[in-house]
Amino acid sequence: MNLFTSTKNLITLCLLLFATVAFAQKGLITGTIMDSQKLSLPGATLKLSPGNQYTVSDVRGKFEFLSVPSGTYTLEATYIGYQNHKQEITVQSGQITSIQLVMDEGSLDMNEVVVLGDRLKGQAKALNQQRNNENISNIISSDQVGRFPDSNIGDALKRVPGITMQNDQGEARNIIVRGLAPELNSVTMNGDRIPSAEGDNRRVQMDLIPSDMISTIEVNKTLTPDMDADAIGGSVNLVTRAAPNGQRISATLSSGFNPIRGKALYTGGFVYANRFAKNAIGMVLSGSYNNNNYGSDDVEATWSKDDFGNVYIGQSDIRKYDVQRIRRSLSAAFDFKLGQNHTITANAMYNWRDDLENRYRLRTDNIAPVYDDNNSITGFTGRISRQTKGGIENSSNKGTRLEAQKVQNYSVKGDHLLSSKVDMDWSVSYSTASEDRPNERYINFRKSGSQITYNGDSFSPMFTPTNLSAGSLGLNEISENHDFTEETELGAKVNVRFPLYVIADQKGRMRVGGRLRLKTKDRNNNFFVYNPVNEDDYATLGSTSTVNWNAGDFQAGSHLIPGVFTSKQFLGNLNLTNTSQFESESVPSEFLGLNYNAKENIVAGYVRWDQDFSDKLSMIAGVRLENTSIDYTGNMIEDEEELTGQRTVKNSYTNLLPGLTFKYNATDNFILRAAATTALARPNYYALAPYISTIPGDREIRAGNPDLKATYSWNFDLMAENYFESVGLISGGAFYKNLKNFIYTYRNQSYNTANFAADFPGASNPIAAGELWDFYQSRNGENVNVFGFEVAFQRQLDFLPGALKNLGIYTNYTFTKSFAKGVYNEDGDVRNDVTLPGTAPHMFNASLSWENKRFSARLSANYTAAYLDALGGSDFDDIYYDKQFFLDANASYKITKNLRVFAEANNLTNQPLRYYQSISSRTVQAEYYRPRYNIGIKFDLTK
Repeated sequence: MNLFTSTKNLITLCLLLFATVAFAQKGLITGTIMDSQKLSLPGATLKLSPGNQYTVSDVRGKFEFLSVPSGTYTLEATYIGYQNHKQEITVQSGQITSIQLVMDEGSLDMNEVVVLGDRLKGQAKALNQQRNNENISNIISSDQVGRFPDSNIGDALKRVPGITMQNDQGEARNIIVRGLAPELNSVTMNGDRIPSAEGDNRRVQMDLIPSDMISTIEVNKTLTPDMDADAIGGSVNLVTRAAPNGQRISATLSSGFNPIRGKALYTGGFVYANRFAKNAIGMVLSGSYNNNNYGSDDVEATWSKDDFGNVYIGQSDIRKYDVQRIRRSLSAAFDFKLGQNHTITANAMYNWRDDLENRYRLRTDNIAPVYDDNNSITGFTGRISRQTKGGIENSSNKGTRLEAQKVQNYSVKGDHLLSSKVDMDWSVSYSTASEDRPNERYINFRKSGSQITYNGDSFSPMFTPTNLSAGSLGLNEISENHDFTEETELGAKVNVRFPLYVIADQKGRMRVGGRLRLKTKDRNNNFFVYNPVNEDDYATLGSTSTVNWNAGDFQAGSHLIPGVFTSKQFLGNLNLTNTSQFESESVPSEFLGLNYNAKENIVAGYVRWDQDFSDKLSMIAGVRLENTSIDYTGNMIEDEEELTGQRTVKNSYTNLLPGLTFKYNATDNFILRAAATTALARPNYYALAPYISTIPGDREIRAGNPDLKATYSWNFDLMAENYFESVGLISGGAFYKNLKNFIYTYRNQSYNTANFAADFPGASNPIAAGELWDFYQSRNGENVNVFGFEVAFQRQLDFLPGALKNLGIYTNYTFTKSFAKGVYNEDGDVRNDVTLPGTAPHMFNASLSWENKRFSARLSANYTAAYLDALGGSDFDDIYYDKQFFLDANASYKITKNLRVFAEANNLTNQPLRYYQSISSRTVQAEYYRPRYNIGIKFDLTK
């Protein structure tokens, strides 16, 4: 019996079960809860008395009570930061009672109504959802995001306990949750997985999505059976804006300054929403535009160790980047009420970002030490090269390397009340992500055998050649490439929920559902070199038009001077297709081994049982079954450039994923949670691709591993939370994860080529047997143990006198530790005391704010300790992501009820992106961006 048949039979059985218990007719209550501005209140607690029936409003502020006996009830709604609301309602058998609740803002403090400011309203929404969620989670509302100076989703996420971000060009890009690498986490939009635009992995680039396009960010640190299982660290769900309960018009316009290049940044956004046809149709349209013109100063190095134990730099780069990022986003959401029992919603979001980059790279490589009679290093020789990176001069590339990334998500969902006891929802979605890099160009000039002088600074290394001029650097290569990657996912799911009374007078619910995900991923690159017909035209760097970057304010070190390079205009205007000027030649070694095609189909079914044992203790128990089928095709490469064939591998595996969660409400605001859950992480696409690439010049073999197993994890969590009615929280918890078959990169520098035929049956063997080569392949380790704890505190200090009562604190700290087993070094020996890459031991956030009715200000700090980023062949080759400390500030002032001005400053500490090798003094990369400043206005009208 296949999984489709099993899932179908399971759903059929459950439908028959609820049909038998749902026969008797009772009443139904549906409604919406909102504030006085007609903005929805998600996470509100609603209770009926007499009786023990309760529910929680969803992210749209909607709620429902199923199977309510006829009679008159008092409906009570509670919400942190708002005054309790009570009203009487009458339920009739077989009838639907539809109501709309409006709650008054302001909490009660010593019998005095405390009016909430804009920031506290957003914080109240987030805390109410977090309090009423059944699993362990953190919630960020759009109002909260707007109070931090965060331009994209990644920057907003780094404020959450247990989350750190890896940066790219000064923006938060890759998410690490509780010390687990980006590949071990998932990112969804409205519950549907967002595909990755990167070619070799599953990472979702968080800097691609503007923060102002999202209504709520849900960070689920424990899973329930109805959630997709591929989220060992956590699942980040981005909830887009929904049609509100009335008209809303909002607009933002700002501009700023980037000191790193003295250029401006521009941001604009709009939201229009309303309801039509007697509120039967809702609509929200939004758009966002961000143009950021900046750059970075960078120094990089690789470190080597000789046979005498001397450690030295084998290659050194000084890089100057000029970057312009243009981010655009459009979204639309519609809902259609088809009577009282049925609602159809449609969502669409289209994000695209143009990353325009020029890079000027001074490289010193082939560095060879000069020794004295005692085998001590007395000097160096090396090769000097100066490379310009850009693109064709046209309306798209504009003489730069263009990286055009697009993410699209489209979905249709239905919510249906089938009877007074049964509801059902379904959805169909389509998502795609792509990265296109057309007409990317490089021109490189170099000189070998130069005497070079090392400044001895391992943090900011500089190698200075003797007697070097632009005329002494000869042409090495002119190249152009086109890289394209696309991933798609077609998804469908259905969920059915009905009451299940096991314990008298206690609420019980059963959910069953099915899930289908059809994924594809393709990478198609090419690469050409161009040789001048007349070599004298481009014989040396001096024969091209040049730029001289000799400013002494280089951020990675004032002594680091990039120097003379070919200008981007000269490179962009080269007519490479003119055969009278250039001869082109394809270079398969640059792309054949990278290209692949992947298909992955996931079919899942689940059963989830929610049961209350008392008015304080509740449980979620369930199991999820996921079947994964893969079909991968990769290239077999001989001698770097000869395509000897393709290799296709198919595989299928099934994972059983049980879970158990308990929630204990000691009081209305003091909550204890415990969970034992399971999750998995599928291998990266390219790691699974069955390619084989042999590179004789480097005596190197690289191979995919289609036999990689998915990482499977047992997760155990404890959490205690105390919520303050004055809008605040204090919480603390511990977690432990056991990962089986975690994935790491295996490197063997003594691979015996006699084993090639046995390791790769059927593959063409171009290698002489008995030689020792370098071998690289992703492999499964045995297991990893990860444990840690997190604490958080946020509160308005309203107990202080005078103006001090307007102060607020937001702070959290996370500790994480990991131990990995089954990692082998280059000699084939097991490595001891190895941590899981990405496990940051210490993460800390702190924020101090002040707010009254018109003015608000916030100073925010974010710290992450250094952690292992990539395992090498030995501990000497391990790469670490260095500690980072960010300090940001922002303020806003309300000119009128609907108009405010704001100012923001990011990265006041000039925090670099820094990696080091083995020990902190050995810089691998140190890239600086300087602070960024922004000022603007925001208009918001709600009716």
